Amino acid sequence: MDIDLISPDWPAPAEVRACSTTRQGGVSLGPYAGLNLARHVGDAAPAVAHNRALLAAQLGQMPMWLQQVHGVTVADADSMLPETQADAVVARRRGVVCAVMTADCLPVLFCDRAATVVGAAHAGWRGLVGGVLENTVRAMQVPAGEIMAWLGPAISQPAFEVGDEVRDAFLAHDPWASDAFTPGAGLGKWQADLYTLARRRLASIGLTQVYGGGRCTFAESACFFSARRDGIQSGRQASLIWLE
Repeated sequence: MDIDLISPDWPAPAEVRACSTTRQGGVSLGPYAGLNLARHVGDAAPAVAHNRALLAAQLGQMPMWLQQVHGVTVADADSMLPETQADAVVARRRGVVCAVMTADCLPVLFCDRAATVVGAAHAGWRGLVGGVLENTVRAMQVPAGEIMAWLGPAISQPAFEVGDEVRDAFLAHDPWASDAFTPGAGLGKWQADLYTLARRRLASIGLTQVYGGGRCTFAESACFFSARRDGIQSGRQASLIWLE
């Protein structure tokens, strides 16, 4: 059974392989229907194991799965244990698949031009504010100008309403981040643009080769899981990158 994979549109070196899954394919049922890859959302464990095996077979490699906590810790996939608690991961060894799972949060994939290191980060608004993208670039240990990034499927601005506290947290770090917020429907509510916020944070450390950012997990219900749309019974898709 083939599963549907999205290939990033970016000028990565040929040795870099990357993709994002969708909910198409897989064996999960009900609200998790399709290729749910998360064990912690209430889906049947055998179905998740089957879905992960399908993905590994199509990639030709078993991904290194993280235990994500909306933090800013970066793991080293070359030496980490399975289900290490972190929200980003980097790898230098070939064949080691970095993976992050999302269902509205922003997945960001990284590689350097020389194809010596890759990385993946799970960036919800808390991770973005805390610096998970900056930490991932730092962990790659190459100049930011040599790195490119791809912004995978996430919730779009029209669907992502937040409160004053979220906007204030970003403006405390960067007053010009106000460009990423438009007034929402109610008092103290704002529509936040995760893609713009990520680009601003990356540009602030000298990383300007940024691609992707054109999908919406909330609006594209046939293609993506969305926690904002579906609530706690939402599956997770994955974004993955490795050196071939």
